[in-house]
Amino acid sequence: MIELNASMPFDAMTGEIMLRLLIGTVVGMLLGFEREMKDYDAGLRTHGFVALSASIMTVTALALFYQLGGSQSRLDPLRVIEGMAAAIGIIAAGLIIVRGDNVKNLTSAAHIWLTATLGIASGAGFYPIVALGTALALILLVLVGFAERRWKDKRGSDN
Repeated sequence: MIELNASMPFDAMTGEIMLRLLIGTVVGMLLGFEREMKDYDAGLRTHGFVALSASIMTVTALALFYQLGGSQSRLDPLRVIEGMAAAIGIIAAGLIIVRGDNVKNLTSAAHIWLTATLGIASGAGFYPIVALGTALALILLVLVGFAERRWKDKRGSDN
């Protein structure tokens, strides 16, 4: 992992920054693809934008931290992540529809939340976390989704 700091010339940071943003965006789009195939409102582009935005904010917060003195700075990059968590929570909550006992889009809301966290991890350059998080998310979406459908079908045929 390359640490962003003010002593590095901008050109030296550009490749690493581009990689962080690219990985964040691709992971977001990959997770959004599943939602897109199921024709949900929050699909490919939405997930790509959420992950890209989170990556940009994280990279920017880290770059500013180092640019303004690093550990001697009063800037706390974690506050940016806290703000992103609150903002993405609002966006995710907007997806959830509750009618009586029926709740819709809860998985999509959680999916958006996960996409933002993977964007944050990518922006911070934590690629192993991004890779493992993406793999686990795809397992949850595909394999666990398949198992749920089979279980519901079997339970429905028992009645």
